[in-house]
Amino acid sequence: MNRRLGVLISGRGSNLQAIIDAIASGSLRASIAIVISNRSDAAGLQRAEAAGIETLVLRPKEFADRGAYDRAIAQELKKRDIAVVCLAGYMRLIGQPLLDTFPNRILNIHPSLLPAFPGLDAQQQALAHGVRVAGATVHLVNEELDGGAIIAQASVAVLPDDTVQTLSARILEQEHRLYPNAIETILNGGWTVEGRRFLSSVMPPPAEV
Repeated sequence: MNRRLGVLISGRGSNLQAIIDAIASGSLRASIAIVISNRSDAAGLQRAEAAGIETLVLRPKEFADRGAYDRAIAQELKKRDIAVVCLAGYMRLIGQPLLDTFPNRILNIHPSLLPAFPGLDAQQQALAHGVRVAGATVHLVNEELDGGAIIAQASVAVLPDDTVQTLSARILEQEHRLYPNAIETILNGGWTVEGRRFLSSVMPPPAEV
């Protein structure tokens, strides 16, 4: 496996920036070959351009259907010899064409301790359920929403006076630490997936608050 990344974004790109920073510091031994967005107004595109990374906007409405759109993304990633695809605030479900092109090589980060609170508004779900511990999860992407094998997790204590905003901010800090470490684990190899379990000889260090 080479160490070329493709990053898919839809918004501000804070996790993209964390990956860029980790590469610059040498803690993540990789390069980002391209950043693709489904939205032309995604602020993360400017982050990529500032770092000298190629960017591309592919608008879903310009394609016949979801399958055609995902095939176009897969084609662009393959042209650049991408080894691992990283979702960084990408607000679309990944379809079969992408899953088939990059089996067990698409990563996502989610602001909860999966399998708890998948989908949207995970921080609000955590507060509504009154949990004492929330967190972040990096997982492989499969056909099930936020259901792929878990690579790494970080826990974050939920405080009595937390709001969605304050809890989200602390979880995001952990996301920025967790994601580059998990990407490094994938690129280093020596791991397998058995059922829902991700097994690696060298697991990423835990991040807890």
